[in-house]
Amino acid sequence: MNDVAKIAGVSLKTVSRVVNNEENVSPLLVAQVRSAIAILNYSPDIGASNLRRSDRRTEMIALLLKDVGNPFFATLHRAVDDEARARGVQVISGSLDECSRRERELARAITMRRADGLIMATVSADQSYLASELRVDTPVVFVDRPGHGFPGDTVLATNVLGATEATRHLIAHGHRRIACLSDHVGIPTARLRREGYLAGLREGGLEPAEHLIVADLSSESVAESRVLEMFHRPDPPTALFTTQNAVTVGAVRALRRLNLHRSVAIVGFDDFPLADLLDPAITVIAQDPASMGRAAAQALFRRIDGHTGPPAEHWIPTTLIRRGSGELHPPTAT
Repeated sequence: MNDVAKIAGVSLKTVSRVVNNEENVSPLLVAQVRSAIAILNYSPDIGASNLRRSDRRTEMIALLLKDVGNPFFATLHRAVDDEARARGVQVISGSLDECSRRERELARAITMRRADGLIMATVSADQSYLASELRVDTPVVFVDRPGHGFPGDTVLATNVLGATEATRHLIAHGHRRIACLSDHVGIPTARLRREGYLAGLREGGLEPAEHLIVADLSSESVAESRVLEMFHRPDPPTALFTTQNAVTVGAVRALRRLNLHRSVAIVGFDDFPLADLLDPAITVIAQDPASMGRAAAQALFRRIDGHTGPPAEHWIPTTLIRRGSGELHPPTAT
């Protein structure tokens, strides 16, 4: 910065004000400084400037999600990034891949980079380790999945209500043998959606059938395989409720392979790309990941700005979108 100041013929303070985009610097001086910066190919040392900031902020937040490539989390990520960019804040992100060890490793890496705050979709059962990994003043917001053992605001979809509505919808269209297909039972969202499914059955006067409740479907291919097996057994379901978009895709592929996609109803939790272009189009319980991302970012920035109230829960409603697959009636009365 001293070299820039010498070439531009200005004070070091003026260079600092231009580099930090402060106001009240004349356009002529700004042009002189930027010209000198270009000549020297100067790049500000963000780490060094942060050390001198009185508030010790890095203008950077962290976002840890199950899989940033998943359409749901990609949309959530974009919403967080938009909120952050509006404040001149950068977002660093990572995928946790349902790995508890990876969750802790990335939390430690965030501490090393002195992020101002953390938004996390948890994968491990206990986040008490954050007390020793994060700086004492680092706020945390849990999104999509609640945290345990560490205080933080939480942004959640109405998982139980959405799953209950899906099951109620299938019952209203005449179905009595409704399968529930979910990913890992240890995942809070999978557990809550299964609770909603069971609540919907009870509401409809139906008893759950153990052979129609399938869990631990870790990928599209596993879901496809298990659905194929289900329809080669006696008393197969007439309708499917799938609790996650990858599971839905696997189930749809299986039904199409069996040529049952026009006779077996399906309602999926989470929308996914091109779901409305299939034949029949897929009925879903749609979450609003953009609203979840915005709410999580806004809650985090309130904490960064000094809000010290008790942890709050923010509930983002789900929506039943009727497209055809969930409105199929069973072939015969059951």
